[in-house]
Amino acid sequence: MPVVVGIRFNNKGKIYYFDPRGENFSEGDGAIVNTAKGIEYGTVALPNKEVRDGDIVAPLKSVERRATKEDEENYKRNIEDKVYVLETTLEKIRARNLVMKLVDAEYAFDRSKLVIFFTAAGRVDFRELVKDLAAIFKIRIELRQIYERDEAKMLGALAPCGRPCCCKNHLPEFERVSIKMAKIQGLSLNPQKISGICGRLMCCLAYENAYYKETFKEMPKVGTNAVTPDGEGIVEANDILRQTSKIKIRLADGTFDIRNYKLKELKNTVKQSEREITGDEDDELKELE
Repeated sequence: MPVVVGIRFNNKGKIYYFDPRGENFSEGDGAIVNTAKGIEYGTVALPNKEVRDGDIVAPLKSVERRATKEDEENYKRNIEDKVYVLETTLEKIRARNLVMKLVDAEYAFDRSKLVIFFTAAGRVDFRELVKDLAAIFKIRIELRQIYERDEAKMLGALAPCGRPCCCKNHLPEFERVSIKMAKIQGLSLNPQKISGICGRLMCCLAYENAYYKETFKEMPKVGTNAVTPDGEGIVEANDILRQTSKIKIRLADGTFDIRNYKLKELKNTVKQSEREITGDEDDELKELE
């Protein structure tokens, strides 16, 4: 099996495999690698290890060299200079009355180009802005429009749960999220309660979706009859997490009572069908607004 080293290009970003070319790396070491974006500075997240051929995206690029002290200083300088880049870019955006929100900026390690990230409601003609910035920084300028989730992942913030956003903290890439997940989990469909700070559906809806999806299909259908240890009743509601159902049963005196039963205690039930849950569009919030 091939030996690789795992490298990140920011503190919580995705780990990419590179060929160490026989050199041993430890976690935290700096490394200079050649990527699709050019020469980049990265930090070793996974020391040398063997992986299966199927885990590698061919062709496997190699580590150019171990980062030197000078490389680390250049990397830090690029980060420090970003403050001036953002201030200057924001000034030029306002001067040209462009409807765009500046998010971040990033120098290529070798200063061959400067990438500026922004969000906007629609298309923005930034050709004159590029000329302004190129005249100031004397470097190739690339403006890149990103989306709300990318902005949250890039800048980070506190999520509604009070913890750092998952996309910034530990998620290497975004997972597919849909309204269907919230419906199966029995969550409130209030957009304010199931949306992250980016305004899109919360990434954590997908974390335990496999369990909810399978258990949902085993639960009895609400409104149908179910046979309980106390007799036949009507299914009022389900608790997928606890795998219990609320059943309305008629007592001997003719009155009704609602009781909780475990799924394994119920017989002759009509099971829920996943097809009954609609709204399988990614990040679909339009129907809720």
